[in-house]
Amino acid sequence: MTFDLAHEADPEDVEVLLEAARWAPSAGNSQPWAFITARRDDAIHRCLVRHLAKSSARWAPSASILVVNLSHRWVQDTDWPHSEFSHYDLGQAVAHMTLQAQAMGLASRQFRAFDRDAIANEYNVPEHWEVTTMTAIGRTPRGITPHAPVLPDGRGGPRTRRGATELVWHRTNTPGIS
Repeated sequence: MTFDLAHEADPEDVEVLLEAARWAPSAGNSQPWAFITARRDDAIHRCLVRHLAKSSARWAPSASILVVNLSHRWVQDTDWPHSEFSHYDLGQAVAHMTLQAQAMGLASRQFRAFDRDAIANEYNVPEHWEVTTMTAIGRTPRGITPHAPVLPDGRGGPRTRRGATELVWHRTNTPGIS
């Protein structure tokens, strides 16, 4: 997916997206997420682009907004070494952000093709936090929808997904049980 370079996100757009993420449910209302946000052409965006892998560097810099998604792995007031829910909860927050982006006419693409350690070092992320994923958000060029992306090398077309009936686990899927 490439993004429309003519589209520029406003600071208010970022605030609306973060507000959507803020209201996501989480285990024990722990809200174990944080975000590093960058709008295209600002200093943070330029820094994040330096840490992209080759595969994502072909398309992610064109996003109007890059968001680094962090999960808080340590649970305060417990003796747990880490939260078994933090990735799930972060996913909820990012999903809320993604749905808000869609309501704003924007497309989102989540990815992991970047140097997590370099970003953690660059932004002094403490060990009990984890740089987990990144989300690229922006407007797609006219005529290209998130459901029919065209890749930078010209490949692409309609995305296919498993059917809804294939998503339901049946007892017959368990080996040895019929």
